[in-house]
Amino acid sequence: MLRRYEIINNKIEETANDKSPIMMFINPDDKEKRQLIDQYGVDEHTLASALDPDELARLECEPNHIALVFKRPKNYSGKDQLLFKASTLGIFFFGDFLIIVMGEDTNLFEGKPFVKVGSPREVLLKLIYRSIFHFLEHLKVINMISDEVEQKINRAMENRFLINLFTLQKSLVYYQNAIHANGVLIEKIRHNSSRIGFTTEEIELLEDILIENSQCYRQAEVYSNILASLMDARASIVSNNINVLVKTLNIITIAIMVPTLVVSAFSMNVRIPLSELYSAFWIILGMGGLAMVGFLLFWKLRKW
Repeated sequence: MLRRYEIINNKIEETANDKSPIMMFINPDDKEKRQLIDQYGVDEHTLASALDPDELARLECEPNHIALVFKRPKNYSGKDQLLFKASTLGIFFFGDFLIIVMGEDTNLFEGKPFVKVGSPREVLLKLIYRSIFHFLEHLKVINMISDEVEQKINRAMENRFLINLFTLQKSLVYYQNAIHANGVLIEKIRHNSSRIGFTTEEIELLEDILIENSQCYRQAEVYSNILASLMDARASIVSNNINVLVKTLNIITIAIMVPTLVVSAFSMNVRIPLSELYSAFWIILGMGGLAMVGFLLFWKLRKW
């Protein structure tokens, strides 16, 4: 699917103009891929990389354009089961116009970075800038979910809560790799800033983007380290909860078995003491109760 955008009054607006400076191909079909390759000279391998969610971020300098492949958070849905992944976005910069290739439909031009845009070069930079803030938003969500899961682990013994923590930790590893790859890409863009034609203001924006990406990576690293360090503790809590439950069940079982042993001894088909007494039943029952109380007192005194 192809969408076209224009920069009108420093804002990006969708248009039907064939001469629009920004074209967005969303999950392009074979015909649109052939158009990108034949008409615009896009490298087929780079185009495939822009649609591959596992591709690393990189910069390619072609004869007539600059190709960028960078990472951004994938749209989360309930079926992902707390697994946050990164997707790939391809940008092909031709100087006076921009081609964006992506595998999923999402609104790229939302948020504060796109309140004021002056040129396709600035759009390129702010797309990377926006992806950094998108990662930060997801990191905050992951941190909130991990806090909730940890509280549930403290109260429950179900393995699914531990599995949720493992999944969140896996998500943080994905994000760390994606953010680090974006950082390498931003460094390459800075080294090729003169070739791309960035102005002084755009180079300053690029420096800010590099700093923000470094801070984003540090935050992802901190969350990942905290979650990893707590995994063993949370697993120990679950194990301890199970031990407490088993201990309680053992106390109940043994407390029942002790009076049962007393009653069983007086239930044998032989001549036994108290058999001639009218109140023998209540005496035996009392002896069983005393045996159970004695056992519980012994258990408490030994602090088992």
